[in-house]
Amino acid sequence: MTQPVTLLFGVHAHQPVGNFPEVIEEAHRRCYRPFLDTLHDYPDFRFAAHFSGWLLDWLRERFPADMALLAAMVRRGQVELFSSGDTEPVLAAIPPRDRVGQLAALNAKLLAWTGVPPRGAWLTERVWESSVVPALAQTGIRYAMVDDYHLLCTGKQVDELGGYFSTEEGGVPLDLFPISEALRYRLPFAPAAEVIAHLENLADRGQVAAIYFDDIEKFGIWPDTHEWVYQRGWLRAVIEGVLASPKIRTATYADFHAQQVSRGVVYLPSTSYSEMNQWPLPMPAAGVYAQLLAGAKAAGRIDQYRPFIRGGIWRNFLTRYPEANWMHKRMLGLSARLAALEAPAPELVSALYRAQANDAYWHGLFGGLYLPHLRRAVWNNLLALEAGLDALQPRAPLAALDLDLDGRIEVFASTPALQLVLRDDGLGAAHELSSYPLRHNFADTLRRYHEQYHERIGASPSQHQGEGIASAHDIVRSKQPIDPADLRPDAHPRVLWLDALDDRTLSDYRWSAAEPQSLQRDGVAKRYALSEGTLTVSWRFVGLTGCHFATTLNLAMPSCDGFLGRYVLEDGSIPGGFGQALNLPRCSRLRLEDGVLGGALQLACSVPLQLRGQPQRTVSQSEAGFEPIMQAVEITLLWTIPDDDCSLLIHLGMEPGTS
Repeated sequence: MTQPVTLLFGVHAHQPVGNFPEVIEEAHRRCYRPFLDTLHDYPDFRFAAHFSGWLLDWLRERFPADMALLAAMVRRGQVELFSSGDTEPVLAAIPPRDRVGQLAALNAKLLAWTGVPPRGAWLTERVWESSVVPALAQTGIRYAMVDDYHLLCTGKQVDELGGYFSTEEGGVPLDLFPISEALRYRLPFAPAAEVIAHLENLADRGQVAAIYFDDIEKFGIWPDTHEWVYQRGWLRAVIEGVLASPKIRTATYADFHAQQVSRGVVYLPSTSYSEMNQWPLPMPAAGVYAQLLAGAKAAGRIDQYRPFIRGGIWRNFLTRYPEANWMHKRMLGLSARLAALEAPAPELVSALYRAQANDAYWHGLFGGLYLPHLRRAVWNNLLALEAGLDALQPRAPLAALDLDLDGRIEVFASTPALQLVLRDDGLGAAHELSSYPLRHNFADTLRRYHEQYHERIGASPSQHQGEGIASAHDIVRSKQPIDPADLRPDAHPRVLWLDALDDRTLSDYRWSAAEPQSLQRDGVAKRYALSEGTLTVSWRFVGLTGCHFATTLNLAMPSCDGFLGRYVLEDGSIPGGFGQALNLPRCSRLRLEDGVLGGALQLACSVPLQLRGQPQRTVSQSEAGFEPIMQAVEITLLWTIPDDDCSLLIHLGMEPGTS
């Protein structure tokens, strides 16, 4: 008689730190609540669930009855809750002390809430590096989820993966469950009958376990899934089909782990799921990688070749996107400062952990580097932490180091209200301008990059063939019209005070170690000065009569092109919002009011200048398709230099408290 296959079914729920409350509420309405309501009706269907700690806190506060339902399912033995880092960091990307702290924080929440200590862990984006093993084991974790792809890269075959394996790091053991890609792509997109047939076929082939653990958001938030999963009854049909089949049984991972033995020792490469190996690659490497995969698929050899077409690793996002790298290295620096305190305040630890949330550091089909509000949440927490540390241990007003390891020295100039960061890259521009009262970095922008998926824009919308629904991996559509200008890669970083003479960007500024806030090039001397709440930039021009000078500010304004952001002229009139073009032939003062920021910028010039303003947008992909996203307000100030020795001063004041 055929032994039944054990379906190990798990779902992972996460929302980024800093996501809009209305987005999370919609996710709960369309996905989390109906999923829990449905599963509660079937106590014999056992499964696992992971809710990131930040999301769990949010849902327990706002939807206590729904989360009490989940706790009740835990107590009756139907659900096993998995742990992870509390704010969903990529564990491999944060220091070992923070790995332990993040894991311990969520473990404690789960134990206090349900009375059951977690034994399994969800690895964020299944990013595997063996260095995470000690932290997992130290916090009581006995097994973690990886993808079958991880093990296929070691030479294992798919039919060998119906159970768990063991690994170790320095003699510290950990067991690993490989998630089936075949199930990931079927659930919930294939018809219920096809899913049941696939599971029964595994039983007929002698497979011990069918392992699934993936985003719960696929069950109601991804395009077309709410109607398919709940209104058309897909989820109930699958559950009832599983419970009715003599060839399938369900179990929690804990029960399976206790009843089965390891299938042997494995040592995994640094990797993630297969799609994540393509996303960190820049063009043209990403295009070459896609061609290799397409060629292998066309030849019918994709399953055979994919483990050897490896691509990149998650950390390559930090080399591909300097904006992510800067956030990451700022986070590491502040983590080290915090660790030096004997007994850091809980609010400082919480700020660090929130700044370590993974979403704003990367980008693929998911990942929020392209989403300004997610980067802003990281900076909000970094600056809150830095202000708290400075209050305990004041820093020198000037410091110079290569923080981001790019081979260029950065100069940090700070006051209790502001921080300015300059880089010795010849541009003479500001790479960070942060306000501590506003908890905001006005240089938190993103340049336009050539992304591999841009080549699919304009393609005919994909048509799903057969029964079921299309996965977001297969969708080609644009949420809004795409302006070709928004696809043009930027030649320079999106920084503040980027200068040009006669339309040629100045890239040969030099500074002296004695006064790094002062920069020189032939004919131009430039100086930055900080006072309480105001940055003053001054230029002296010698021998450049009649030349056309321009300086450009790329300002991260939280309102973006929303209705709460607006320009205000000196006479109080409002010429438009940040999402509109602005052209002022003569301007001495301009105010940028931002209701989301809760503050304003005041731009004041020593002489009238021509001012041009426009929104800077990028084009990215998400599970819903391609979308243009406003990243910055681009303001360019233009001036014809009037004589052989003259000066220009521009003041940029930051004002908290304006709504």
